[in-house]
Amino acid sequence: MFDIKQQSDTAESGEAKLIEIYKKLPDIERDKLLSFAEFTAVSCEPRDLIIERPIFIERPADESVVAGIKRMSEVFHMVDRSKILHETSALMAEHMMQGRAAAEVIDDVERLFERTYEKQFGLPAHEKEES
Repeated sequence: MFDIKQQSDTAESGEAKLIEIYKKLPDIERDKLLSFAEFTAVSCEPRDLIIERPIFIERPADESVVAGIKRMSEVFHMVDRSKILHETSALMAEHMMQGRAAAEVIDDVERLFERTYEKQFGLPAHEKEES
């Protein structure tokens, strides 16, 4: 019925596979798939989730916006970047097309990644230092 290629068993490929299947289904079947997924999520044993903390890389003084985005992608590699692609692109466009200063744009890129991490994992991006 569906032409689904074999993929590795990573969470990312599983998610992509589910999305591919979901897009091919008619609405009534999509509802069944969502109901089954919700049932499975509720009925399965909760697993211990280890949340990786970001390891910050010092920002070079003359960093370009592209390099800043790459640095933040490396620091926050655990963040679902697909959710911030539009905002990241808009910030890059502000720099390239409107001449906004690189340092200002990079500040916003850093805040965007931090906010996304905090929203995704419910933890502050920066660990509080003990006094």
